[in-house]
Amino acid sequence: MTYHPQIADLIHKAAYPLGQVPQDVTPLLRQLAQKHFILLGEATHGTHEFYQTRIAITKQLILHHGLNAIAIEGDWPSAYRVNRYVRWQGDDKNPNDALSDFKRFPLWMWRNTPMLDFVLWLRQHNESLPSTRQVGFYGLDMYSLYESIAAVLEYLDSVDPEAALAARRFYACLGQAGYEGYYGYHIQSGKRRSCEVEVIQQLQLLRENSLRYTKPGDDASEDDQFQAEQNARLVHSAENYYRQMFDSRVNTWNLRDSHMMETLDNLYQHLTQRLQQPARIAVWEHNSHVGDARATYMGPRNQHNLGQLVRERHGAQCALIGFTTHKGTVTAASTWDGPAERKKIRPGLPDSVEHLFHSLEFPDFLLPLHGEVAQALQARKLQRAIGVLYLPETERASHYFHCHLGDQFDAVLHLDTTNAIEPLDPTSEWLSGEQSTFPFGV
Repeated sequence: MTYHPQIADLIHKAAYPLGQVPQDVTPLLRQLAQKHFILLGEATHGTHEFYQTRIAITKQLILHHGLNAIAIEGDWPSAYRVNRYVRWQGDDKNPNDALSDFKRFPLWMWRNTPMLDFVLWLRQHNESLPSTRQVGFYGLDMYSLYESIAAVLEYLDSVDPEAALAARRFYACLGQAGYEGYYGYHIQSGKRRSCEVEVIQQLQLLRENSLRYTKPGDDASEDDQFQAEQNARLVHSAENYYRQMFDSRVNTWNLRDSHMMETLDNLYQHLTQRLQQPARIAVWEHNSHVGDARATYMGPRNQHNLGQLVRERHGAQCALIGFTTHKGTVTAASTWDGPAERKKIRPGLPDSVEHLFHSLEFPDFLLPLHGEVAQALQARKLQRAIGVLYLPETERASHYFHCHLGDQFDAVLHLDTTNAIEPLDPTSEWLSGEQSTFPFGV
C-alpha cells in the first residue's frame, strides 16, 4: 500500500506550524481540554525538546484545564518520593534530592535538567493549594520489587507493627537476590520455589485492613494507604514478571503494560474519589507505549500496550499524542548499563514517517490525525524508535518498525531537528559530545 498521492497537501492543510517556539502548542490544548487520560509520547528517551514540549503542554493543562496528576514511565516508589516533595511532604529540600531515588539505568531518563526545573515549578504551583487540589506525580512501571517491599514494610511499621512482622515473613520468601532477575532464573532452573501465594496473601491482608489504617475524611491517611497498597500490587506484578521472564512462552511486554494500565486505573479511581469528580491525568511514556499497538508490528504478534488498553477501556476520554524527529542529537547508551553518550541522530530513512515530515515546508508542526489526513496516513510506513540505546550502525534493524500512523495516534508533534537532553549526572562520554560517538563512514 502506498501513500495518498496528495499526502503532502493534506498534511499542509491539517497541520499547525509551531514556528520558533516548539512548545507553543495552543491548538493541541483545544483537543486535550476535556480528556481524562492524556498520553504524551516521545520518540527517544533522551531528547531535550520532547521533555520541554511535554512539560509545556502539561503546565498549560494544569493551569487552565484542571489536570490533577502526572504519571510517568518510572517506578512507583521513586516517583512517589517526587510526589511527596511537590506536595510539600517528606524531608527533601530541593528537586535534585527528590529525584535521587531514580537510581536505575538510564539515570538521564528522569534525572535531567528539564525535569529538575519542572519538579520545582510543580512544588511552587502546589504551595497555596489545599491537599485535595494539589497536582501529584506518580510512576506506572513495575521494576522496583525490593524497593516496593521496603515501602510496604515501612508503612506497616508505622500503622500496625504486628502486621509488619507478618509481612516480613511473607516477603522473606523472595529473599534479597540483589538483582530481581535472579529470582526468575532460580525458579526456572528449579533452584527455588515461587513466592506467588505469599505476595498475594500480603496484598489481600493490606486491603482487608484498609479501614483500620485510615481515618474517614483524612486525605493524608488515605493517600498513605493507597501508596502502600500500590506497592503491594507492584510486588505482586513484579514477582509474576520476574518469575516468567525466562519463559519464552510468556509475553513479558504484555505483563508490564497490563500492570501500567492497572496502576493508571487505580490512580484514576483514587484521585476521582478524593476530588469527587473525574480525575484528569497526563501520562509521559515512550511512543512504543503511548501509540496504539494494534497499528504497529506489535498487533500481529499479539502484543498490547498502554495506549491500546487505554483506548479500549476509556474510548473518547483519552488522547494519544506521538512525537517524531528527523535529525539532531540524542542522549543514549551503546550497551545496557553503559554510560550516557551524546550521539548524532541519522536523518530519517527515505521510506519513514520522519523523512516524509522533513520534506514539508515547515520544520516543526502539530498534526491532528482525523478525517482525510488520518485515512491517508493509515498506509504502512517506517517509524523510528530510540529507547535507552541508540545503535546508528544497525539503525534500520535496531530502531525502525512499520506502523499505520493514522491509527496509532490522535495527533503527532514533529520537531525536525532536536538536541540531546542534559543529564543531572553527566558522564565523560556525554561531556565529550557527539563527535566521538557517531560512526562516521559507516
